[in-house]
Amino acid sequence: MTNPRLSKIKHSQRESLLLHTIAPLFMQIMQDEPQLAGFTITRAELSPKKNSCVIFFHTLGGIKEFEDKRKILVLYKPSLRQALSKSIHGRYTPELRFAYDAQLDKQRRIDDLIDKLKEEGKL
Repeated sequence: MTNPRLSKIKHSQRESLLLHTIAPLFMQIMQDEPQLAGFTITRAELSPKKNSCVIFFHTLGGIKEFEDKRKILVLYKPSLRQALSKSIHGRYTPELRFAYDAQLDKQRRIDDLIDKLKEEGKL
């Protein structure tokens, strides 16, 4: 019988490994593609079956800029996956998907609201 807590820890470790492996690879891509210069990798989420991984990005231009330049990211997907397969030892390499990370935008809006309340003296 497997320990669910141990399984969750291993899952988180695998996500962290994917993130730390993809980040330097993405830095190399940014040198080749200056259009991706404002992109930042924020996190990686591995599916429960570990067959796909969503890489979350944040851009200063917001979701519109991300959607405009997603096509460039998709072009590099095969080479990223191949480099991952060489770096991460396992039975398989997860399929990569790219998404915009809206959490930082939400956090910024909340911070702005808190600052506004502080200025008004309500907090």
